[in-house]
Amino acid sequence: MALSKLQRRTRIKRRIRKIISGTTTKPRLSVYRSNKEIYAQLVDDVNGVTLASVSSRDKEIKASTKAEAAAAVGKSIAEKATKAGIETIAFDRNGYLYHGRVKVLAEAARESGLKF
Repeated sequence: MALSKLQRRTRIKRRIRKIISGTTTKPRLSVYRSNKEIYAQLVDDVNGVTLASVSSRDKEIKASTKAEAAAAVGKSIAEKATKAGIETIAFDRNGYLYHGRVKVLAEAARESGLKF
């Protein structure tokens, strides 16, 4: 039986989340990618709190392409993390392939100083 894209992504997401969990000192960087926008948030799973969030819909994010928007979101979330005193994170690709916009976001966050 063939799985739909959403069922496949949900299965991969569950498999990843069994292993990855965020703490206050090492939060989880969760990425959500829609057709138009991209969102990233730092999550402390122990306390159930979002520490910081950025999306391509924010006013300060200016980009002409989706890849540029992903890079700007990655840079912005890294800056917010360093302001909050966070330098290491656990990357949660949320069931998406580490490819395209998700990869661009992760590399931009790494270049801006986050370690994962």
